[in-house]
Amino acid sequence: MIKLSKPIILLLFIFLSAAHVYGEEPILPQRKLIVGTKEAPPFSIKTDEGIWKGISIDLWKKIAKELKLQYEFREFDLKGLLEGVKSGSIDAVVAALTMTEEREKIFDFSHPFHVTGLGIAVASKGEKSWFFRIRRFFSTQFLKVVATLTLLLFGIGILVWVVERKRNPQQFGGGILQGIGSAFWWSAVTMTTVGYGDKAPKTSLGRFIAVIWMFTGIIIISSFTAAITLALTVSHFESKVRGPQDLFYVSVATVSDSTSESYLKKKHIDYIDYKTPIEGLNALAEGAVDALVYDSPILKYLINKDFKKKLIVLPKTFEREEYAFALPTGSTLREPINRLLLKKIHEPEWQDKLYFYLGR
Repeated sequence: MIKLSKPIILLLFIFLSAAHVYGEEPILPQRKLIVGTKEAPPFSIKTDEGIWKGISIDLWKKIAKELKLQYEFREFDLKGLLEGVKSGSIDAVVAALTMTEEREKIFDFSHPFHVTGLGIAVASKGEKSWFFRIRRFFSTQFLKVVATLTLLLFGIGILVWVVERKRNPQQFGGGILQGIGSAFWWSAVTMTTVGYGDKAPKTSLGRFIAVIWMFTGIIIISSFTAAITLALTVSHFESKVRGPQDLFYVSVATVSDSTSESYLKKKHIDYIDYKTPIEGLNALAEGAVDALVYDSPILKYLINKDFKKKLIVLPKTFEREEYAFALPTGSTLREPINRLLLKKIHEPEWQDKLYFYLGR
């Protein structure tokens, strides 16, 4: 019989124990789990029949089915969700919960399943009247474009008049006003490639200027056409807010206890807080505030559903946000949920799900 020394026995014991611990699957709860949620379309939506669905909910259902978990959904407000998962009275939070450093200190998160950012909702001016469209012709931007073009035409016209007035008095002669007027006419019809032929320089220098002006005119007319189009274009919305930098100068709304509220506090931006994004959107639609800052996908979903042509979300997002499931610290659910979550969000069906709820 082989005798083993105490150190060798101790090492074997440690090795076998480690192999047992690391090779063992986490023991999943056999009881019915309490899954906390709150309405945050399109991530968690409660139907009239009391059934929960949405991006987060549908993903949880698929993972729970594969893990053979028994659970029931219970609705809380945001404060109740955070306190419940912190104390362990809620086994998981499945909603539109964003990962933050402060929250990570008091409970655990799964891997993120959706990455987005904050958005800014503003009032849409909608379609404009014909009076508004005509008024655009007298806007400062449009008048600046016209004035610049006129000065350029006069400048080229005067240059040709100086060169041609003595050698070509039949077309550019006469008094100063008559001569410059003829040169201005020639400059305009040449630039626009109309070229009636009633005026034409005869000197070598005059013709050289004409050739240069013809080629330059092609570029200028394209540039000015674009500038005039921009000046006359009526944008879908005209707001005092074009991005986060403008939030300091307008009345801003957000949702209480949200990451958007934390952002506004961090940036020292004054705001009015509402309990739900719907309340904030209603205030925005009624003109009580100038902008609403909140999670971009939620704003887009709610506006598309209830505020079409009244409100719009600015194109760019800011302040990166990651959505995840929240779990009590040390939960045995975390590892198996993470493995399945990573698998599910890389399947084509997941992209179809996002398109169904969020569109392009």
